[in-house]
Amino acid sequence: MARKRNVTMDDVARLARVSKPTVSRALSGSPLVTQKTRNRVLAVALKEGYAVNRNAQKLRRDRTNTIAVSLDFHSHRKNHISDPFIFDLLAGVSEALGERKQDLLLCAPNHNDTDAFSEMLAGQTADGFIVLGQGHREQMLEKFAASGAPFVVWGAGTSNTPYCVIGSDNYLGGLLAGRYFLRMKRRRLLFIGDTTFREIARRREGLQAAVDESRNGASVNDVALSNFSFESAFEAATRYLKSAASPPDAIFAFSDTAAMAAIRACLDCGLSVPRDVSVVGYNDIPAAAYFSPPITTIRQDTRQAGALLVSNLMRMIEGDQPESKSIATELIVRET
Repeated sequence: MARKRNVTMDDVARLARVSKPTVSRALSGSPLVTQKTRNRVLAVALKEGYAVNRNAQKLRRDRTNTIAVSLDFHSHRKNHISDPFIFDLLAGVSEALGERKQDLLLCAPNHNDTDAFSEMLAGQTADGFIVLGQGHREQMLEKFAASGAPFVVWGAGTSNTPYCVIGSDNYLGGLLAGRYFLRMKRRRLLFIGDTTFREIARRREGLQAAVDESRNGASVNDVALSNFSFESAFEAATRYLKSAASPPDAIFAFSDTAAMAAIRACLDCGLSVPRDVSVVGYNDIPAAAYFSPPITTIRQDTRQAGALLVSNLMRMIEGDQPESKSIATELIVRET
């Protein structure tokens, strides 16, 4: 008589019509599984005589010493990230993880949602997540936060944001840029950036606040962008400069990459920087200091950001609930 094959987790997953990681979660009592799904999995496991290997389960529950990092691919054209700032930030995170002897796992563009993140946690692929750029993913992140999963976000939060956010003071950055322009006697200000993103909107608000407090007749116009690429900023700035009745005498760009694109557009349209137009970027990427002319910008310290993101996540993994924090934000005056 043939020996009966032992029932496997794959069998339980197939019969319960769920994934294998969901079976693992259900059997371990994870809060990431609904009670309805857990009951269905347990019923199938009991009926089929599936026995949980407790030693293997204990091993799976041990720390992996791996942190998954999710980038905001969808805010960039065709998922192609060309802005150096995100890689500077990733380097800061990598350095901080290395100091704690943690491995870094970079999530693919098609593995950037709550289901994929939950599967990675359930499958013990990673201990937690660092999300670099919340983009337009606030609802997804709020849903993930409700599951109790450990993760931190580089971005901009509000008083009601239910997850830990690390970021610069974007409003202050805009305020500093605006006050700088006004000290330079500039009056026709232009903001380049997509204000549907919370961080960028706060920079625009700070710029407007500087104009409002001056009461000297200065004004702010806007150029919206379709993505974060150099090409998008260059094309949008060129269109504006060629169609504007009066060209701006100051441009505040949401990033240093966009500032470089704006300077190139100004030169192509016969405007000199900084004689005719002052320009301020954001992030202080290394290339900003060596661009011609060197770019005045708002600095975000990526090393400090990486250290905070990692330390707060490790505290969450240990069961703590760290608060959101802002890193230092300062104006770096160069030649634009």
